[in-house]
Amino acid sequence: MQAEEYRKLAAVEDDMWYFRALHGHIGRELATRVPAGPARILDAGCGTGGLIRRLAPRRPEWRWTGVDVSPLACELARARGAPDIQAASVTSLPFPAGEFAAVVSADVLYHLDDDEAALREMARVLRPGGLLVVNVPAHRWLWSYHDVAVDGRRRYGRSELAGKLARAGLAPLRLTHWNTVLLPLIAARRKLLPAPAAGSDVQLSPRWLEAALAGVMAGEAAWLRTVGNLPAGCSLLAVARR
Repeated sequence: MQAEEYRKLAAVEDDMWYFRALHGHIGRELATRVPAGPARILDAGCGTGGLIRRLAPRRPEWRWTGVDVSPLACELARARGAPDIQAASVTSLPFPAGEFAAVVSADVLYHLDDDEAALREMARVLRPGGLLVVNVPAHRWLWSYHDVAVDGRRRYGRSELAGKLARAGLAPLRLTHWNTVLLPLIAARRKLLPAPAAGSDVQLSPRWLEAALAGVMAGEAAWLRTVGNLPAGCSLLAVARR
């Protein structure tokens, strides 16, 4: 991504409804599937460190490591309190095989020319039985100015992502859409209205709207926790084991 997008991300990801929901989904999957006790967890493509910043205090026994190809992102992540951050590509991770109990990759694969190489690397650094949690943008038809602004390469279909996980030697445990309720509104904004001058949609809304959107996301989280997967939505969340 461009430097300005990283700075925007660092400024809003602690408070913006989307990142609060995304981090909540990832945190729930880790909490329910990673065995109790100390564990090393890798944030592959950590960006400006928001995921680590939010989740690390919840489980102090976990040791988080982050990598990102952008030196600026690494600098911002360290400045925001994530100490173990390394500049590296997710397609060539600087760790031995079997190093981590879990690997997380949030909205990273879709920036890569070779996303399958990244998945193979993530599988390599997982210990046997280790957990991978991946989030990607969904639906090719939803491609818009936002994807261009953040240097995206593709949006994903459910079967496409499942196939790429399988080819990397990963067995899917869960593959669900989310950001479902807002899909019609987001589609209308991105496909029918002019692109905003700010570039991407990474920006805070007024406080009342942030609260309302967070409430919608809380309802979806409750559905995913108690009922099951969602059939459509702006994002795809995949959970798999090596």
